[in-house]
Amino acid sequence: MAVEFGIQPTPNPNALKFSASQPFLEGRLSARAGETPDSELAQSLIGIDGVESIFGFQDFITVNKFPESDWDELVPQIQKVLETL
Repeated sequence: MAVEFGIQPTPNPNALKFSASQPFLEGRLSARAGETPDSELAQSLIGIDGVESIFGFQDFITVNKFPESDWDELVPQIQKVLETL
């Protein structure tokens, strides 16, 4: 069964939470722009131009963008990465 993601706003306008229909992470996942994480998923997400950091655990990933970045441009790219799960 494919993992489906819903998008939830957070109190921070520069962060969105992508909640999964089922757990897909075995542990904690985090990375910041400029880092080279071990996880292929983290590399793909942090490699999106405009993404500042990510944090995930079990069934969600929160993506933080740089203030000058636009969610309308980032969300489709993030969803494309998450569709590969």
